Amino acid sequence: MQQYQFEKIYSQMEKEFGKIDKGEEEFHTMMFFTIESNLLKIHRQYPTSNSRRLKEAIALALFDIKSRCTNESFELDAFRNEENERLEQAVLMAFDPFTNEEIRTFINDETDIDLTDPDTLHGLYTEAVLCLLRIRESVETWEKRMGSNGYFEFAESYMGPQVEGDEMAYTVAMPEE
Repeated sequence: MQQYQFEKIYSQMEKEFGKIDKGEEEFHTMMFFTIESNLLKIHRQYPTSNSRRLKEAIALALFDIKSRCTNESFELDAFRNEENERLEQAVLMAFDPFTNEEIRTFINDETDIDLTDPDTLHGLYTEAVLCLLRIRESVETWEKRMGSNGYFEFAESYMGPQVEGDEMAYTVAMPEE
């Protein structure tokens, strides 16, 4: 896979899942806070997992989601490194039942969601994909305004005091019927 193919995942997923319009972020607060607090925790521990690595991590997470929904496999080893892999893991821990065992247990014990059905998975991942695409836009914006680590500087200023500890948080967005 070439770099341009790797970066094309953003537009592919936006075409498939849609996007959050500016000003509509408040309707997605729970997922945003969960993902972003996990990212901030990782960045605090590992400053080399910076804004640039976050854009890569979001792409990797989107490929993970696409793979789960379509059963396609993608050769992404050339794009993975220690810094972006930590962030990818933090993103997925926020919502992915295949990464976070607590979410999987909840879904299996408390719902009738079929984690083997591609349509169900698409619905389960929709909220997360929308938020990831919007976070990527935010990363781009804050990098332009504040430099190579602008997103995390911004995140620290607006939500830093609310994010404590290093345990990964998660949320489950139930698919719409």
